[in-house]
Amino acid sequence: MSRPGWRNSSRTKPTTPSPRAAVPHHRRRRVGVPTHQQGRQTHPSGRLPDPGATVAEVDYRDGLGITPVRMRRYAAHDWRSDPTNLLIILPTGGGKTYLACTLAIGACQSEHSVPYFRMDDLARRLIIAHGDGIAHQKLLNELSNIDLLIIDDFLTVVIDSDAASDLFAILANREHRLPTMIASQTGPAHWVAELPDRVAADSIVNRLANNARIINLGQIDMRRHRNDQARAHEAYWE
Repeated sequence: MSRPGWRNSSRTKPTTPSPRAAVPHHRRRRVGVPTHQQGRQTHPSGRLPDPGATVAEVDYRDGLGITPVRMRRYAAHDWRSDPTNLLIILPTGGGKTYLACTLAIGACQSEHSVPYFRMDDLARRLIIAHGDGIAHQKLLNELSNIDLLIIDDFLTVVIDSDAASDLFAILANREHRLPTMIASQTGPAHWVAELPDRVAADSIVNRLANNARIINLGQIDMRRHRNDQARAHEAYWE
């Protein structure tokens, strides 16, 4: 069954994190630490929701706005040489997470470091890190220096002012330097309304949207579509 899809700053650049031991081979796919960068510290992200996502399994039906050529180009993209952000805007059930995982795996295979976060989990980690000043700065440095930062379910839940301030610092440090991939059910106009401080909100959204490519698949609900396909199969019963 087909599966659906996907600047130098005026601020002082963050310090380079200290080296750590090489990441085990079985974790490189989800953390994305390339062989030649195993001395570089990366933030150990959680497991990808769809670790087997592939470009071949993306749904390319007419009207979705994506093609195999476009997806292969994204999957093989050199993110370190092109700091353009990518926004994947899809409604609930549209397959944004699958698209993000597909591109994350492609980036890892191209030897990029790629941590994946849900927005609520990232906000929680940032808040917890506030209890230790050294650990907090270390986390900000790591997220500022990773090759491709992926944040899923972006601002589907409200985050507090401290997490928003940290998000601003990370994006300001990455601007024009390293790309960020955002997957969300809503677009930039909604994000401004969800952030606690309007000035910070404008800055965050501008840093993401003003230098970005966008994948927007409209209103299709792929979960409902797959359920309808399953129900139509002769082996289905309930």
